[in-house]
Amino acid sequence: MQNTKYTQPSWRDLGPGLITGAADDDPSGIATYSQAGAQFGFDLLWSLVLTYPLMVGIQTVSARIGVVTGKGLVANMRDMFPRWLCLSIVLLLVVANTINIAADIAAMGEALQLVVGGGEHGHALVFGLTSLLLQVFIPYKRYVRILKWLTLSLLAYVAVVFMVHVPWGQVVLHTLLPHITISAEYATVVVALFGTTISPYLFFWQASQEVEEIRANKQLMPLLQSSKNAYTELRRVKFDTYIGMGFSNLVAFFIILSTAVTLHAAGITQIETSAQAAEALRPLAGNITFLLFSLGIIGTGMLAVPVLAGSAAYAVAEYFGWRQGLDKKMEDAKKFYAIIGVATLGGVLLDFTPVDPVRALFWSAVINGVIAIPIMAVMMMMAVRPEVMGKFIIGRNLRVLGWVATALMLATVIAMLVFW
Repeated sequence: MQNTKYTQPSWRDLGPGLITGAADDDPSGIATYSQAGAQFGFDLLWSLVLTYPLMVGIQTVSARIGVVTGKGLVANMRDMFPRWLCLSIVLLLVVANTINIAADIAAMGEALQLVVGGGEHGHALVFGLTSLLLQVFIPYKRYVRILKWLTLSLLAYVAVVFMVHVPWGQVVLHTLLPHITISAEYATVVVALFGTTISPYLFFWQASQEVEEIRANKQLMPLLQSSKNAYTELRRVKFDTYIGMGFSNLVAFFIILSTAVTLHAAGITQIETSAQAAEALRPLAGNITFLLFSLGIIGTGMLAVPVLAGSAAYAVAEYFGWRQGLDKKMEDAKKFYAIIGVATLGGVLLDFTPVDPVRALFWSAVINGVIAIPIMAVMMMMAVRPEVMGKFIIGRNLRVLGWVATALMLATVIAMLVFW
């Protein structure tokens, strides 16, 4: 982070927002985007234009809470709301994240099996253990650089589009002029897209990472304690979040686009996992496209799993007041790292049970959709309270975006229940 007057944005200014945005395009998200493109072609490209400003709004709110207070979301919630409400949210988040980890690791195992052969369960075990060891034994400053570079793996999905013929005129038309179909199938996929792009674990992760950035830089303090760098820090948060959420939605756009011009055009309309999408692409778009798609699944999975496990660990540790942080050594924050281990290895173990990861992911999406609403509402209430944010309460634009995003999530959950 820079401590001088904010001038020219650069790669160094990108961190929590970029990693959060990229982690949103995890293997289970890739499956959702692939299904949207395969089933409806270009018809759902408009949704990513709609969700972008809403993602920016709600993620900026979570980041500002972290950088202003120097505490994560749960630590702030615990000070303002009933303990039972906070505990319920934390437990549901841990369950949803563990299921999501299981689905992501399973998809990574399947993708590697398609590329090199071998057993998908063995691959899944290796991915899970590797992710856990990286989080436990790599110092935070070095580890966050690894995550930052892993975001580049998502560019594989941009490259895929340039391997196939794309009718750009139709793409622009469908993106700017929504083509809406009145059907349960269409509504269900729209709900899945909104639920995938606006997920609770992203709120907790970005706020906690802003706190980590403060701890990692001795020259920085929470803005409530010192407002000397307020202009620089708030501008950095804004820049980081705009770029990170833009990167997330751009990649999602290209995944829908690539599957629309290949799978949908060939009449393949049912895709349940990201690995199925990769396998279906091989005979239609060639081995290079298949390889890029598969490697993208593995790369984004290695990015998303630690974000999922880490956000669960931060939430639990903040609720119970445990020592926490990826900047801490394991012996200094044993309970924090224990939660990371439980979430990661719990996800791996789920892949060795008869539980269908696709079905489990559905329940994870239900839980995420339900708990996102009170979490977003609580975040918005905290962000406008001087006793929490001091003089750094959010302005009108962020309030509008945040509450619109909350209302949209409520509408998607209602729609999900109606079409269930």
